[in-house]
Amino acid sequence: MPTETCQFFYECNNCKRVIRPKEGDCCVFCSYGTVACPSIQESSGCCR
Repeated sequence: MPTETCQFFYECNNCKRVIRPKEGDCCVFCSYGTVACPSIQESSGCCR
């Protein structure tokens, strides 16, 4: 994943439900992924 990439919304290909980051998280990777987004991993803050 490129380090300048964040995803604020994700639409499920199967059910078409759109998920958003949980309160306090900067992107869906931080909320639902197995690892934090690249910006958090590099300690450069949220990816905004």
